[in-house]
Amino acid sequence: MASNRRDHLINTALKLFYRDGYHATGIDKILAESGVAKMTLYNHFKSKDELILAALHRRDEEFRNWFMRTVERRGRTPRERLVAIFDAVEDWFNSQECSGCMFINATAEFARYDDPIHATAAEHKRLVFGYIRDLATAAGARNPVELAQGLMLLREGAIVLTHVTGKVDPARQARKAAEVLIHDALD
Repeated sequence: MASNRRDHLINTALKLFYRDGYHATGIDKILAESGVAKMTLYNHFKSKDELILAALHRRDEEFRNWFMRTVERRGRTPRERLVAIFDAVEDWFNSQECSGCMFINATAEFARYDDPIHATAAEHKRLVFGYIRDLATAAGARNPVELAQGLMLLREGAIVLTHVTGKVDPARQARKAAEVLIHDALD
């Protein structure tokens, strides 16, 4: 039962932090939305920051699993999967759940590199980079790290531009640029 309440708190906080931001979402708003008592919240989390960290960890796990499954489903070979990164990003942009990147938003609101929230968001980006680097290696890139860096830059730029402009076009444009990078790195 306690685990269910903890999960419910994390899921509620995740939704609110993602939609409204970290600083704009107060504990009272989370409690009202979740229907959980303040004592219950503090039995599970010592602070709002601890709840933010739990929400980021949950989002990381869910999003990376979704992202990797989508890329694997859309591309049969490692080379196709490198391109499919941008198809997955466009799928995400077209979903009703897209409110930008929760991790980019976290680094903006918690800007100090040594802040645990910033560090957790940066770790998510490192893990996504590692996945892309591994795909580049499997595809036979001459320099998989360099290719992964370029693809990551295109991916992150598309995420920011889509969030700022509200348009999905950056994903398609990033895909076209990615195809050039992939061709140059593999052929």
